[in-house]
Amino acid sequence: MWNSKDIYYISDSTGILVESLGQALICQFQEISFYEETYPFIQTTEAARKAMDEILAKSAGLRPVIFSTIMDEEVRRIFDRPEVEFFDGFAFLLDRLESCLEAKALRAPGFTHHQNSDKMDKRVEAIHYCLGHDDGTNIKEYDEADIIILGVSRAGKTPVSVYLATQMGIKAANFPLTAEDLSRDTLPEHITNNLQRAIGLTSSPEVLHQMREKRYAGSTYASLATCRQEVQQAQQIYLKYDIPYISSTGKSIEEIAAQICQELGISRKK
Repeated sequence: MWNSKDIYYISDSTGILVESLGQALICQFQEISFYEETYPFIQTTEAARKAMDEILAKSAGLRPVIFSTIMDEEVRRIFDRPEVEFFDGFAFLLDRLESCLEAKALRAPGFTHHQNSDKMDKRVEAIHYCLGHDDGTNIKEYDEADIIILGVSRAGKTPVSVYLATQMGIKAANFPLTAEDLSRDTLPEHITNNLQRAIGLTSSPEVLHQMREKRYAGSTYASLATCRQEVQQAQQIYLKYDIPYISSTGKSIEEIAAQICQELGISRKK
């Protein structure tokens, strides 16, 4: 078994797709450490040869792994050499899909990233909304939100909101459950009037304690006792208002965002 392996992502576009594909596969091999590097916008044979020479020089004969989503057959062939382990992200699936659909694929670089103006406008609008409704700002405008994320401090509300807006075009607001909210066991009417859009985030007290200690070491705010109390009080509020909630502990931002959409029945097509 290899202790480490060099991984290279080669794309004729941004590289986002091939990175996602490769990382979804290599994460299944936790015992191996990986060096990862991406070569985007490889669209000519000259660029391909230059990239391949660099890869072979860096890997020094240790058979690096190359994940590719390059469409052009001539460019792609440059990377399919015996000195490397070459994985083509498109060829097998696209060939089969052409046969199944009895049609020829466009085979255009990065075509999935070409958005029409309406979709782009909606995404920009979602980003503006997210930035303007972070951390309890402008709660009077929560009627316009697609999602309202509730949670105690450092539970992960802001990064998830930003991901929902930038990657999925979803208007996400987030509201911090402060000590005052938690002690009163109530929510503002602008949230209670939009409970169908609300979802709670929670975390384990231990993880919350570690997060808070990084910024406010030794404070009452960061103490494990405070974290335990706030997590319990937040869950009581979620139960009182019948708000679904999920734990952010041990999950990536992408996983949390996907779970939120699933809980609220929001389509990723948005």
